[in-house]
Amino acid sequence: MVSISLCMIVKDEEAVLARCLDSVQGIADEIIIVDTGSSDQTRAIASQYGRVLDFAWCNDFSAARNYSFAQAGCDYILWLDADDVIPPESRAGFAALKQQLAEAAADVVMLPYHVAFDPQGKPTFVYFRERLLRRAAGFTWQGAVHECITPQGRILYADAAVEHRKERKTDSRRNLDIYEKQRAEKGTLTAREQFYYARELMAHQQWDAAVAAFRDFLSRPDGWTENRIEACRNLSDCLCTLGQRDEAKAALLLSFSMDEPRGETCCALAALELQEEHYALARFWYETALRAPRRTERGGFVQVSCYGYIPCLGLCVCCDHLGQHDEAAAWNEHAAAFWPDSPAVAYNRRYFAQRASGAE
Repeated sequence: MVSISLCMIVKDEEAVLARCLDSVQGIADEIIIVDTGSSDQTRAIASQYGRVLDFAWCNDFSAARNYSFAQAGCDYILWLDADDVIPPESRAGFAALKQQLAEAAADVVMLPYHVAFDPQGKPTFVYFRERLLRRAAGFTWQGAVHECITPQGRILYADAAVEHRKERKTDSRRNLDIYEKQRAEKGTLTAREQFYYARELMAHQQWDAAVAAFRDFLSRPDGWTENRIEACRNLSDCLCTLGQRDEAKAALLLSFSMDEPRGETCCALAALELQEEHYALARFWYETALRAPRRTERGGFVQVSCYGYIPCLGLCVCCDHLGQHDEAAAWNEHAAAFWPDSPAVAYNRRYFAQRASGAE
């Protein structure tokens, strides 16, 4: 069985750190926590679980993570953020992985990252991350913000999920400020940095600047396909906010030249058509969303509800407006299979019941 070093970087995480570290008991053979300047009880909490080291913050997440990785001594390195947890149902998966990797080593283990949840606790936003790295492979983090390790060598996909359970907001300007500083100093950003810079601009409601940044990213030949597809959706959202609906649709359609249609993109197109009362066209896009393949293992950002609940509910609305009331009611029940306690489903059931009683 292989051994695992957990390597973390933290700052002012007293509210969530113990929860994270409790969740890795029995999984991590070594815990290394690098503190980047906490002023609360983070260091005291961390010292109860493992080795605590200091790192002078330099506006570079990769530098801090690479320092933490350099301290590891086990076969594999697991990284987590302080507001991540390994849920109980994933523990058996990690145990199986430790045995599997002892029998056939992988360089990178990609695991699901669940970052948003519905009221039932089911994940609604999922993507894979490079979660376990073979120490001897010498991987290093890249990027001052939204840092990553490019998977290379033998890559293994597994099912043991990590959950992101955020409890508080971080400094909302931090990431954008780092990118602005990089642009001022270097004059340009890498394609990946440009994508995330555009998303930071969008998050700060700098719509015109975000549009320009997304278009800059999409003009580059070296952008990762999944980021390009996501950029089309993000660009569309910005254009919609600016009232440029035709351009917003064109941005979504552009993604179809990059790969098979995604459920998220089809639902976005359907919503635009629905708002314009183009019910037959909206129906077409919702039906396409239901047929679309999920691309989780390619690293894309997957909004799970766009492959089930949302298109089913949308088809209910479209069919009702098209006068196909029985079919609309049936689609509402399909939506209920994905979210039994949905308020929208309950409202529609009352609507169809009243409609049926009025017809009698």
